[in-house]
Amino acid sequence: MSSNDDQTYHHKLTAAGLVITLGIIYGDIGTSPLYVMKAIIGDGNPIDRFRLLGGVSLIFWTLTIQTTLKYVLLTLSADNKGEGGIFSLYTLVRRRKRWLLYPAIIGGAAVLADGMITPPISISSAIEGLKLIAPPNADIPTTTIMMVSIAIISLLFAFQQFGTDAVGRFFGPVMFGWFSMLAILGVIQIVKMPNIFVAINPYYGLNLIRTNPEALTIMGAVFLCTTGAEALYADLGHCGKNNIRISWIFVKTSLVLNYLGQAAWCMQFQGRPLPQVHNDDFNPFYGIMPDWFLWPGIIIATVAAIIASQALISGSFTLVSEAVRLGLLPKLTVIFPTHMKGQLYVPAVNSLLWAGCVGVVLFFRKSENMEAAYGLAVTITMLMTTLLLSNYFVLNRVKAGFIWLFLTVYVCLEGSFLWANLLKFMDGGFITMMAAALLSALMLVWVQAKKIKHRYIQNVRINDYIDQLILLGSDDDIPKCATNLVFLSSAKSPKKVEEKILYSILQTQPKRADIYWFLHIETTDEPYTMEYKVNTLARNDVYKVNFRLGFRVEQRMNLFLRRVVEDLLENDELAVSSRYHIGHGEIATGDFKFVIIQEFLSHENDLPVFEQAVMRIYLAVKSITASPQNWFGLDSDSVEIEQVPLVLRRVKDMQLKRIV
Repeated sequence: MSSNDDQTYHHKLTAAGLVITLGIIYGDIGTSPLYVMKAIIGDGNPIDRFRLLGGVSLIFWTLTIQTTLKYVLLTLSADNKGEGGIFSLYTLVRRRKRWLLYPAIIGGAAVLADGMITPPISISSAIEGLKLIAPPNADIPTTTIMMVSIAIISLLFAFQQFGTDAVGRFFGPVMFGWFSMLAILGVIQIVKMPNIFVAINPYYGLNLIRTNPEALTIMGAVFLCTTGAEALYADLGHCGKNNIRISWIFVKTSLVLNYLGQAAWCMQFQGRPLPQVHNDDFNPFYGIMPDWFLWPGIIIATVAAIIASQALISGSFTLVSEAVRLGLLPKLTVIFPTHMKGQLYVPAVNSLLWAGCVGVVLFFRKSENMEAAYGLAVTITMLMTTLLLSNYFVLNRVKAGFIWLFLTVYVCLEGSFLWANLLKFMDGGFITMMAAALLSALMLVWVQAKKIKHRYIQNVRINDYIDQLILLGSDDDIPKCATNLVFLSSAKSPKKVEEKILYSILQTQPKRADIYWFLHIETTDEPYTMEYKVNTLARNDVYKVNFRLGFRVEQRMNLFLRRVVEDLLENDELAVSSRYHIGHGEIATGDFKFVIIQEFLSHENDLPVFEQAVMRIYLAVKSITASPQNWFGLDSDSVEIEQVPLVLRRVKDMQLKRIV
């Protein structure tokens, strides 16, 4: 690969890149101080020095071992031409073991499900700060906070259509101010109690786990400080690993200082609960703010909470786009709002996440209730990433001792967090688990349906029908359908297509054209491959073109095929005669008509019950997802949709008798 290509795939380390990274990547991790310390202390519990020091110690070492070591240093190295995320990682290892598909599916579904919790909990936590500045006798209704949260969430999702480049440029400077504020507020409290730094000693964290009867509950709360790590990896393609690694130094320092500052502030209440405001425990995050700073602090926290959703949203777009290209999800419309690679927008996912977030706010009502549902799904994702990453190390010939050490450390650590988060299952964790289960089931159905089709559908040799195609193309008794008639084929062989395509051309209603084109699209493991190979089956009459496109390339087949035809004309491999056209200097290619064949399950099938159920779900979902025109980048006036019955296995033993 040339140096120019390398610069294309990897974002350069620049000041602007660092600022944009702050706006896109760190919203989730960056706003965790809003709720983590409050969750560790618990509702109405007296402040216990060892619980506080142990909790902060666990936060520090979780951010160090889990976020810094595993994700920022190790996992970001497993990039696929600058792209990240669990599906991108899967493309790097899928040739090693077939079963690695299942960790990828489970992990991808779990992180998408968790994306429905991050915006509600972050935004609700910030908006609830308004209670601190309300008069003592003027309680703000929970319903009001819910409505404000829903309005803000709706505006955020509406903003996604402009692309993460615009989002990052707007949010980046705000997040720089946010992290600076976290650090300054923390330092103010640390100065008053500098010995709070003893909390960094791992002894306090280990002692808390060993002696405290509520250790698992506390670990579940501690895990919330690192839930954005998976989104950090998924958003790699938006910013680049160097920008993420350098900016993480600033981010982690600010977070640690703020957590230490909150702990120092809480120490003044040893032996008694935190004070209450409007029947709710005082949030330590707002406790470290001077009274005069509460108003601007709440406003900044609210803006930062809005940004907190960005990492999960943009990461979800990336994950879904990769899953679609890899054939794990139905084809959805993917829009590229900016010229920058890695920037994309998936309208269907945007709408689904918005609906899920609104539903979470309406169901849980308060941020403290949402904590029960938060973190469980993403713990599973992290475990799945650990399995895939260990296989990536094997393929890259990393020493076996390191791989076993990596597996042991992270399976134990993440397994412990999973066990701790399972305590939340009945309190709300079941919601994200149900969403993850549904998404996993959909992916499994999609994979299984493709296997069924591959097993039953027979492809035919185009050469066996060449004479008929040429004869049809020169038959003036049949009205011409188009100059270039194009069919999309799933047959990878350069000389084969599905039988249904030739049936459509020759039998249902003969389609006369000057040139017949059969296109096959192969999705590569590399994100931005753009290659094609032409197989001339009958010069000037029949061609099969195999495209090799990266899993992040927008499939604009109208433009791609026109470029192929122009190249063939320039190289005298194709002749197009008697063409009327406008435009001086342009190559006359003639008109194009794309025929899209949509399938419905025929009653003639004799499939096992399970396979029939899978195919019905597959075709039902396929019928309501993105239109083929949008998916393949085709103009609507050049597309013809044709419905054909899908016959996989015909009924053989039909007990039908003739009587006289």
